Amino acid sequence: MNNYKTLRLNDTGDEVKIIQQLLKIAGFYPASITGSFDTTTENAVKEFQRENNLRITGVVNKETWDKLIKQTENTNKQFENIFLPLNSNTNIKEMQQKLKETLYYDGEITGEYDEATINAIKRFQLNNDILANGILNTKTINTIDETYSSLIDCTLIDNEEKDLETYIVQKGDTLYSIAKEFNTTVDYLKKINNLLSNTLIIGTKILVPKKNNSNNTTTYYIVQKGDTLYSISRAYNVSVEELKKANNLTSNTLSIGQKLIIPNNEEDYETYIVQKGDTLYSISKKFNVSVNEIMNLNNLSNSILTPGQTLVIPKKENNDNQTIYQNYIVQKGDTLFSISKKFNVDIDTIKKINNLTSNTLSIGQELKIPSI
Repeated sequence: MNNYKTLRLNDTGDEVKIIQQLLKIAGFYPASITGSFDTTTENAVKEFQRENNLRITGVVNKETWDKLIKQTENTNKQFENIFLPLNSNTNIKEMQQKLKETLYYDGEITGEYDEATINAIKRFQLNNDILANGILNTKTINTIDETYSSLIDCTLIDNEEKDLETYIVQKGDTLYSIAKEFNTTVDYLKKINNLLSNTLIIGTKILVPKKNNSNNTTTYYIVQKGDTLYSISRAYNVSVEELKKANNLTSNTLSIGQKLIIPNNEEDYETYIVQKGDTLYSISKKFNVSVNEIMNLNNLSNSILTPGQTLVIPKKENNDNQTIYQNYIVQKGDTLFSISKKFNVDIDTIKKINNLTSNTLSIGQELKIPSI
């Protein structure tokens, strides 16, 4: 009749919770649902076995399971799927949150199926014409969900003319992308929508701050067939890394129709069209930036350039007091000492500027050297 395992003193887990719940329904277990098979649980099992002419062992074997389930099923005709929520604390947390929002539960959101939670469920069941036994059966869960959804819909209507508006979750949306779009934070979105996790469901309604169109400077781009992060970064004069950071991307993979946030970096970057004879080194000297900066900003994996290619270059403020640097490529036989002598700069200065933690150099390594 069931697939539950044999339970005895000191066992723990969801199946112990089920036994405790069944014993409570049958009137043999007076304590809280803990999931720990303690002496109170053992005594309740023995008492049930005594009353039902079973061998009194305090161990829940198949015979005890079958008798207990049958007796409880006769008491509650809505028994099917009764224990599904007990397999995950998250389900209990969600029920507690929804009962709290509908004013049936005033305790902490713990995920524990304790006495306070059972009493809240009973109060809800009483008000909704469901057998008030404190059990999260299918009908109770569905009714809680319906009541909570109605409450959210009312809240959304109440907020239509205030500082919040509704937003329908689209494919590819994340709390981070929505927060960026509406100039807010993930924590604020979770707070106003009573969200316990970052998971979103396509098509659901959530509250978001109303946009101020006069101040909204966020630019968005819908990914087209053939687009890459590199091609989009060139089109909007931003780096690939900035695109990934703004959109919380962990890889370079894009999907057609995906909505991307384009960072506004017009003041920080400029573009340069590669000319015949240009090298990364010559361009870096021209704009007083390092080769590594150019490569990182443009997602370059090597130093090969093509005439007509567009590069994103970080802007540098013109300041007469600003230190001017030149780039030097480490050659075979170079040491920090020989380089310091060559450029008349002390070793500690070279190490500090280049974030070096040792005196070891590699052939081909690029160093920034202050011009004297």
